[in-house]
Parts: sequence; C-alpha cells; structure tokens
Amino acid sequence: MDQFTNEELLELIRKATAGDRKALETVLVSVQDLVFNLSLRMLGTFPDAEDATQDILLKIMTHLSSFRGESAFSTWVFRIASNYLKSYQKHMFAKFPLSFAYYGDDIKNADIRDVPDLTQNVEQAVLAEELKLSCTNVMLQCLDAESRCIFILGTMFRLDSRIAGDILGITPEAYRQRLSRIRSKVADFLREYCGEYGNGTCRCKDRVNYAIQNHRINPAKLDFTAALPKEMLEVKEAMEEIDGISHTFAFCKTYQSPGSLKKFIQDFLNGPSFSVVHNA
Repeated sequence: MDQFTNEELLELIRKATAGDRKALETVLVSVQDLVFNLSLRMLGTFPDAEDATQDILLKIMTHLSSFRGESAFSTWVFRIASNYLKSYQKHMFAKFPLSFAYYGDDIKNADIRDVPDLTQNVEQAVLAEELKLSCTNVMLQCLDAESRCIFILGTMFRLDSRIAGDILGITPEAYRQRLSRIRSKVADFLREYCGEYGNGTCRCKDRVNYAIQNHRINPAKLDFTAALPKEMLEVKEAMEEIDGISHTFAFCKTYQSPGSLKKFIQDFLNGPSFSVVHNA
C-alpha cells in the first residue's frame, strides 16, 4: 500500500466505489498479501487462509464506500480482517484445537524411529525447511484467537500499540501488556522445545518422515517454502520495543499470497456480482 500516497489511495477508492473495476482491482491487490498473511498466521494452513482471505476481500469490496479516510487504509483493513478471523470457525484447528502442553509433548515424546522414507526424492534439507516453517506457524494455534491476533499484529506486522489497540478496541497500554505476556509465553515454549529458535532438542531434519506420515507436510506440495518471496516484504510501521526477545521471533516471515487470489479478484470483478460493490 505504501506505493500510493494517501491522496492517491483515496482517489482510487472513490473511483472504485463509483464503479471503476480497474481501480477496485488495484485497491484489492494492494492489500491481498496483508490479508493473506494475517489469515495464514491466524488459521495455520494455506487452504484455510486462502478461503478466509477470499471472504475478507469480499467484505472489503462491499464495505469500501464506508471508508472515510479517518485512519490509514491498512488500519481499516486490519480491523475488518481481525474481527472476521477471531470468530472464524471453519478452519482445521477450530475442529482440532492445540495447546502448548500437547504440542510440546509431541515434540518431546513422539516416536520418530523406524519411520519409512517418505520423502519422494525431495531433498531432506528442503523438507526440513518446510517443516520448520509449518511448525512455527502451527505453534501459534496453541494461543487463543485474541492472543494470537495480538501476537501477530505486534510481532509480525510490528504495529505501533496505538494502531494495534485501535484495531482491537483496547487501550495501547493494555495492548502492550498483553503482547509482552504472550511473547514471553511463545518465547518460553521455543526455548524449551525448539532447536532452531531456542535450546530445545527438536531438529526438524530428524522429524521429516514422521511429519509426512502424520500429514503435517506434503513433499508434493511445499506451501511454505514455495510462498517465500525472493526478497522479504517488510511492514514499515515501527513497533516500540516491548521486551528484549525480538530476535526469538525470526520465524515471523511474510509470504506471497497464492496467484489464485488475484484470479478470484479478477473473476469477481468481471462477473455479475460486481454490482454489489458500487451499489453498496
């Protein structure tokens, strides 16, 4: 979104709500990665994140005329997306919730011996990287939805507490306190169990076949490693330093949204449902 000045963005939104398809597509494409990354961290899997992102983009389309420019457009988008995702119940982990105790027990006590080679000729190092990225993303599902959202806004998107508090409807002070507690909880888990970001004994390369056997990664579909951009995207809002453990969260990477999302936007705009946007 930072490719547009505030005036340019407001003009694009004005044109979009007046029925300009190209302007609307430009606005939606500018936020699709933001929405997808928030959805992926909140829901844990690429298919669920893609489905939720489509729903959220539709909400943005149909409510675009209500944006008045009283806050940054990204703040408005974050608010819509966060409210939707916190109550979203159609994803896998809503049906099979996780806890840090359960996840830690699996890392520490799962029998990973004598599992057959299931790598399908994919390099072990590639699969280990996929597992590492998947594992840290799934780990966030051990948090309740509100805590997960606070952690993601503060640690991945690095939002200032005033902006994040506004999005979540809490004071900046309450947001900072809760973020610090949640970050400490995640950091404690990583230190105990994770060998990549802490002092734990887990080594992803030793768990690859176990993970494939349990359908945690698929050698034929490496969602996480395939979606890493060549140059990592950075969100420019600076978050004030909440604590001294920022280095622990190097796993908070930004992913490219699937190409199918852009096709979804284009198909919608070229279909009869487009009328709901400029008639809203």
